[in-house]
Parts: sequence; C-alpha cells; structure tokens
Amino acid sequence: MEKLLIHKSGPLQGTVAIHGAKNAALPIVAACLLGDEPSIIENVPQVTDVLLMSEILRHLGATVDFSGDRLTVSPNGYAGTVAPYELVSRMRASICVLGPLLARQGKAQVSMPGGCVIGPRPVDLHLKGLQAMGATFSIEHGYIVGTANELRGAKIHLGGSFGSSVLATTNVMSAAAIADGVTVIEHAACEPEVVDLANFLIAMGARIEGHGSPVIRIEGVERLHGVRYRIIPDRIEAGTWMTATAILGGDLTIEGALADHLGAVIDKLCETTMAIDKLNGSLRVRRSRDPIRAVDVTTLPFPGFPTDLQAPMMALMARARGVSVLTERVYPERFMHIAELNRMGASITREGTSAIVKGVDRLSGAPVTAPDLRASAALVLAGLTAENQTEVGGVEHLDRGYQDFENELVRLGADIRRITAEERPDAALAFNVERDTGEER
Repeated sequence: MEKLLIHKSGPLQGTVAIHGAKNAALPIVAACLLGDEPSIIENVPQVTDVLLMSEILRHLGATVDFSGDRLTVSPNGYAGTVAPYELVSRMRASICVLGPLLARQGKAQVSMPGGCVIGPRPVDLHLKGLQAMGATFSIEHGYIVGTANELRGAKIHLGGSFGSSVLATTNVMSAAAIADGVTVIEHAACEPEVVDLANFLIAMGARIEGHGSPVIRIEGVERLHGVRYRIIPDRIEAGTWMTATAILGGDLTIEGALADHLGAVIDKLCETTMAIDKLNGSLRVRRSRDPIRAVDVTTLPFPGFPTDLQAPMMALMARARGVSVLTERVYPERFMHIAELNRMGASITREGTSAIVKGVDRLSGAPVTAPDLRASAALVLAGLTAENQTEVGGVEHLDRGYQDFENELVRLGADIRRITAEERPDAALAFNVERDTGEER
C-alpha cells in the first residue's frame, strides 16, 4: 500500500505539459477492435486505466504494444468475446468494448463494470442504444451477455435521468460505424472526448456527422482500416493544474491546455481572483494577492463545469473567503471526499445534491484516504495548503488518471513524496523536517 506524504508548499512556478486525455484514449483504444489493420495511437497517457484497457484487448486476442506515449493495436485475427471480471471490475470505462465486440464478433460477454465509488452509474443507456440496433442482452453471473446477428441503423434517444451519457454515446457510435444503414443518436453527449472518438473513426473510414452536437448521424461502412492518430490533451488534467495554482498561488504556464475545452472552468476560476491568459496552444494561470473569493458551481455535461473537477474545486473553496454551494448534476452521490476534507479542518456539509462549503483560514494535515480518482487530486491539493503533514492513502486512484502527478508537483516547487508500506516507519519522520512553507494563504 502506497501513500503520499505532503507538507505545506509555496507557490507553483514554471511550466507543465498536459498529457493525452485519458477519457478520450479509452474509447479510442477500444474502437481499434473495429479495424482490420493495426492502428497507432499517439499522445496516450501512461495511466492505470489505459494499461487496464490494453490488458483487456490482449485478453481478447489483439496485439497491443505500449511504448512511451505511443500505443499500437493490431486487431488482426482476434477472436475473444469475453472481457473478464478481474479486469473490467476495476474500471467502468471497460464497457467501451461492448459495442465494438458486438459489431465485429456478433457477441460479447462483458462483466458489469466497476471503477470509482461515486454512486450508481447504470449501463441501461448502453443496452438501450445497442438493442435499438438489433442486439439482445441478458445478465448472467454478473456478466452482460450480448448477441447480434446483424446490427442495423436506428434512431436512438440516449437521454438519461442526469443528461447525456458519454460512454453510451461512444459505445453506440462505435458499433454504428460498421452497422448496416444509418444510425441517428439524439441527446448525444457533446464532450470533446466524444468528438475525438468520432474524428478517430472518421480517420479509419467511418462516415459521421454532427459530433460535438446533440444529434450525431452515422452511416455504416463495410470496413474500417488502420490509422495513425493523436489524442487530444486532457482537459481534466489541465483543470486540475489550474485549480492547484489557484490554491497554492504562483504563475504557471500549462502547455497543451485547450481554452475551448475549459470555458466553464476558466470562467469560475477567474471569479475567484485568478488571472488566466490564453496563449498559442497553452494557458498562463496566475493568482493575485487577494484572498480567494467563494463562488457557486453546478456541474453539468459539456460545455458546463465538468463533474471531474468538482472535488478539486471543493478543495479550493474550502480555503475561500465566504460560503460556496457546489451542486452535482451529473453524479449526485459524488461527495465521498467531503468527510476526508473535513478531517483536515474544512467546513463542508451536504444538502441533497449540493455541498455547502464555508471557507476556513487554515487546514491542518491529517491521515486521509482517497475514495476515487478525482477526490485523490483534491486531497493532494488540500494537503499542499495544510499545516503540518498530510498522509494521503488510496493513491492507486490517483494513478488511474494522472501521469507522474506528484513528480510534476515536486518539479514545480511542491513538497510531496510517495512512500510504500515496505519503507521503515521512521521514513515518514525523516521526511518531516523543518522547512520554509511560504506565506499563509
């Protein structure tokens, strides 16, 4: 079991480069199963979720080579149809293989997906969309068992209780790319990661229109070929670095951050006293000397404020002057980090789908455990502004979506170190030495 030992740190200074988008890489890697030639995917982040998806494809019989930020998938001759529990249960996005398997193999057995514990995230929209195209499903021994003698184009409404579904949209779009006829997805997700998958499929020979809008039209083709493709930068990673600068202060240039993907985040951070300059292919983020101002935030599907940045934003609001209301409209149960932030001295209460955050003058270091991926980043950022030492457990969640996060923080001036359970207990004591922590925030 690994943990992060964190001490209060001064402002972040320098430049950080954004890796490829994890949430774009996963459906794109799964969609490689649709081709009949190898595909080379560039700018792929070396994170646990992508490694798990690679293992699922290998289990299915595809050849996968992951070197640096380049992932090569050769689907030639793969015959597997079972995505096993021991892999799928660790990552919800594993469901992305369902559509490609049904389209290419005519059958699929995919374990019910797992991942972060942020509340129920049903697969009903996935099944609804694929059923409209001719697939049949049953749930057997914890597996989704699907068959499809032939997938046919259909008009499909994918709206759910909490809006559109990114993964359901990508699953149906992937399957429709080689289905017979025309598929129209209504209430489709508009996220940049959906657009990236559509562009990848188009590069392979698919015929897709309307991606990035609520209505996507896909005309099925007989085959998809291999392609070389570069994944978009990770807007959630960029937003996390922006929030980190807001919490710690400093002057940070974020290379690769796309302002068009971060409009709602930029808007809210500017309300907190941040100065954000849009440069050519990057963002410069600075915090003024004024206290952080409290702001209200509601998470929404793109182009709204992303749910994946709700937890880091809560860590920022915990130190703001005033009272903030953070309302979760995408995953209403995504508040497990409240208890951990309160252990550090935050003043946060939950009221239904909202969190009421009363800003405090200081946080105090404490042992905390990250319950999910984005909460892990929030606890790290909170620890960097807290007095004394913070120990963050559950860092396996951090590794699912952030590449070399703590090493980049160290390079930019933060005081953070990863230790393993095998290290002697006094390793933490040796790390807890007197240091210059910068001015009070």
